[in-house]
Amino acid sequence: MKTEVFLPDDYRPAEDEPFMNERQLEYFRRKLIAWKNDLMNESRETLEGLQDSSRNIPDIADRASEETDRSLELRTRDRQRKLVAKIDAALRRIEEGEYGYCEETGEPISLKRLDARPIATLSLEAQERHERREKVHRDD
Repeated sequence: MKTEVFLPDDYRPAEDEPFMNERQLEYFRRKLIAWKNDLMNESRETLEGLQDSSRNIPDIADRASEETDRSLELRTRDRQRKLVAKIDAALRRIEEGEYGYCEETGEPISLKRLDARPIATLSLEAQERHERREKVHRDD
């Protein structure tokens, strides 16, 4: 069993400490879990809201508006479901000791990038290359 890592409330990963040390890993683990919990709570609220609002609306314009709102809400939830899968994958990488390193180059991903996007799997440079390749192929 792993020991609990003490993490002060005001802790922020810093460049001058060893990369992906226990404190940094714990910081990102907690950040990912909090994000996942927020998404799961929003999902529950949406489902409850959709169940509560399933009523017969006689006015066709109101019904169309309601259907559009529902469709948008469901698309948002689908994106969030995919995001939860990415969060789970990031949590697995933390457990396996692979978190924070670029899948393409093996180089460390910057702490600023990870703080802004904790599910990142590519360094900024690798991500930019990936997006340029994607854009070139999309234009074909």
